[in-house]
Amino acid sequence: MLRFRFGTPDDLPALRQLVERAYRGDTARRGWTHEADLLHDERTSDAELSDALTSPDMRVVLAEHMADGGEPALVGTLSLTRRDGGVAYLGMFCVDPVQQAGGIGRALLHEAERVAIAAFAARSIEMTVIAPRVDLIAWYERRGYVQTGERRPFPYALPVAFDMVVLERRIA
Repeated sequence: MLRFRFGTPDDLPALRQLVERAYRGDTARRGWTHEADLLHDERTSDAELSDALTSPDMRVVLAEHMADGGEPALVGTLSLTRRDGGVAYLGMFCVDPVQQAGGIGRALLHEAERVAIAAFAARSIEMTVIAPRVDLIAWYERRGYVQTGERRPFPYALPVAFDMVVLERRIA
């Protein structure tokens, strides 16, 4: 069984481990949504996660698999940030690489929509995806996200410049 809840500062170590495992390094290559072949730095920091977990304009949603009689296991996460104009920005979306392709990502996206409306009165969700990730962009498009035509620069200095494709989905 899958359950969702908001992250707290106590979740920071497990959350950081999940995000790094899902986006970078050899463990990320066990799934299909990683950036391990494109980027080699750390995906996030304790300070960035701490800010996300405590900001009144953000919600970090955790997906936990509830095993029979056992402890819940963190299997996915995403963040939502309140933006102007009824927009919620979706970021840090990831599913444990060994759990991918089992419906957790789709369930997290549905929860993101519910939270964006309930927490921020959002009417749309926006996200950015690294342009070379055409397979991932196509996955989002199959879930109702559309490319806006806008491109943004990758937010961090890198030896290679990546464009970020902006995707949006109307939710209310």
